[in-house]
Amino acid sequence: MSTPRRRLPGSRLLLTLLLSLLPVTPGRSATEGAELYQRHCALCHGHEGGGIPGAFPPLAGSDFILNERDKALLAPLEGLSGKIQVNGRTYQGVMPPVMLDDDQLVAVFSHVFSSWGNTAKAPDRAEIAAVRGSSKYKNFAALNTALASSPLPAPPPGWDLRVAVELGFSPARMAAHPDGEHVLVLAVNGDIWSWNPADNALALVFGGASYIDASLGDAGVTGLTVDTRGRLYTVSNQQNVNTRPVRDEVTIFRTGSWSKDHPWDKPVPWLRTNYSFGVGPYNHGVSHIAQGPDGMLYVNSGSRTDGGEPGTQPNYATTGEEPVTACLWRLDPGSETPSVEVFARGLRNSYCFCWDPAGRLLATENGPDADAAEELNLVEQGHHYGFPFQFSDWTTNAYPHTPATPPGLVITKPLRNIGPDGGGGTGGLSTFDPHSCPLGIVWLEADWPAPLGGSFVTARFGNLLAREKDVGFDLLQMRPDFKAMTTTATQVLAPLARPIDLFKLPGHRLVIAEFSHATTLAAGMGTPGRLLILSPKPEEK
Repeated sequence: MSTPRRRLPGSRLLLTLLLSLLPVTPGRSATEGAELYQRHCALCHGHEGGGIPGAFPPLAGSDFILNERDKALLAPLEGLSGKIQVNGRTYQGVMPPVMLDDDQLVAVFSHVFSSWGNTAKAPDRAEIAAVRGSSKYKNFAALNTALASSPLPAPPPGWDLRVAVELGFSPARMAAHPDGEHVLVLAVNGDIWSWNPADNALALVFGGASYIDASLGDAGVTGLTVDTRGRLYTVSNQQNVNTRPVRDEVTIFRTGSWSKDHPWDKPVPWLRTNYSFGVGPYNHGVSHIAQGPDGMLYVNSGSRTDGGEPGTQPNYATTGEEPVTACLWRLDPGSETPSVEVFARGLRNSYCFCWDPAGRLLATENGPDADAAEELNLVEQGHHYGFPFQFSDWTTNAYPHTPATPPGLVITKPLRNIGPDGGGGTGGLSTFDPHSCPLGIVWLEADWPAPLGGSFVTARFGNLLAREKDVGFDLLQMRPDFKAMTTTATQVLAPLARPIDLFKLPGHRLVIAEFSHATTLAAGMGTPGRLLILSPKPEEK
């Protein structure tokens, strides 16, 4: 097997994407440009304008800004493709248009044109409007219309699919409210909403700003659960740029127990730790939190690298992974001062996991920029799942910088997908199509109607930059054979927009949270999400 080629980042950069989706007040002034840049541009061009070698050109000290001003201004308005030269190097990628209005673009360009050694004259609103008028999309409304979402797909036979509620934000996670009637929906800025499926009413429970310490940096909140005592938990990552090296400030917040007579007080920090913020755009962060059959809390801590690379960015650590990253934590909810126990290692980013009735823990895992398959892992205590030494079931290094496997380390391989969908087939793939980004996963009990009962279902977020070969953007059903360590994979719903999480309702109803309406990076930056409900059709009498 040959060494895989490097490609444009696909579906790997989830926390950075989530951080980029935090709400911003449109176009207040040029001083807003730095904040807008971090949320809309840093994913590809780097937090300090350094780009990604071989993939995305730098903006820092960029001669392209001076020599190709019209192209530079046009790029976020209609996109840019083909060969370009930046600081003596050739780049040939695809940049989509960006969902920013004229005032916001003035702010962003004012920041970029005066930062990191750039001295170009910033455009004013009239210049941006003139350039937009010459672009493929003559105004911001035309761009918004062009990037609108597609209609809902056909559901499986015997099922209905409908839009339950349009959201004004991008949802990251769902959890059960202890009242048994509502569903909690988490926005990436830490806002927690209560949704009533009976009448689709939404109500804000807590605003993220009410409990997150903004002095620690912009927050990406990607974990939410309620334990058996009715206590609410959220998991926050904050990029603290005031430290050297820059740190990821991780906080797990918790409330007291809920009751009708005593609703939740404001969440307060329950566990705090930190580590060196990721290199490039690869800080996957600490995200999913869920209570296991043993009563303990399990928490995903994603990698801070793509594949173990040290990184070269100023102000960011060049240490590769750290002891608390690329692993699954276990915490004792009975402790008021919990400590992190590492349950399993070598997991690049298990954004979601769940248990079946036998107590087996299955976790989805997002792979690297190299074309390795995405993984579905049976996670067991003390096991190592390969990262950063091995991806999928590859026997050769993914990159020249791939570290050597430590002597004596036993690597547990993912389940092999024997198809018919998700990339599997004869011989199996370990496990799903590269860059399809499996995220939310649930176990559906045997009494669920066909074809879903007695199986796992996962939502695949899809390739980050485009619908490459229609990879992902769907729901897959899996029926594992744990003795053979294989699984079938059958596509049950496609195409979806950006499915990120799944939640079970009474009556064999499955809620699908779509992160955004549209499927491209540009449209995903500008459209909020929604909740869909997949439910059995009423039996005909």
